[in-house]
Amino acid sequence: MSLNTLLSKNVTPGSQHINCINKAQGSALVIAIFVIIVMSLLGAALVNMMESSQDNVTFEVLGTRAFNAAQSGVQWQLAQLFPLDSASQTCDVIGEQPPIISNTAGFEGCKIILTADSCVNFQHKGIEYYTVKSIGQCSIDGEFTTRTIQVEARSL
Repeated sequence: MSLNTLLSKNVTPGSQHINCINKAQGSALVIAIFVIIVMSLLGAALVNMMESSQDNVTFEVLGTRAFNAAQSGVQWQLAQLFPLDSASQTCDVIGEQPPIISNTAGFEGCKIILTADSCVNFQHKGIEYYTVKSIGQCSIDGEFTTRTIQVEARSL
């Protein structure tokens, strides 16, 4: 554009440049708001994923502790059935109250549950067969996890 053309349109040489800058500033504001919104959504999604991951780890730990509590219950019952200093026993020798494990390190908030069918024995051809079941239950802050283990054994 020549200077005469600019003067005839009452436009000064710097005014077109100023109009372009003003338009660019408006689009920069829109882009900045868009970037802020996208970053906020990404941050919220990341926080949600971290909470979900933390819950999964909590349930994994509780499940492992409950499994170990159930395993302890089965081992306790087998120790009652097969004492080292005498012959094997029947299920009648197993008490209804399992040992309290909640005061043991690693088993805080856990307990062993024995039901009426926790130990069943029968004899076949002079050999005693046993089915021993134990339930381990652990809780933290109102979240409960339960694991059940069943073992079969026989006398020698």
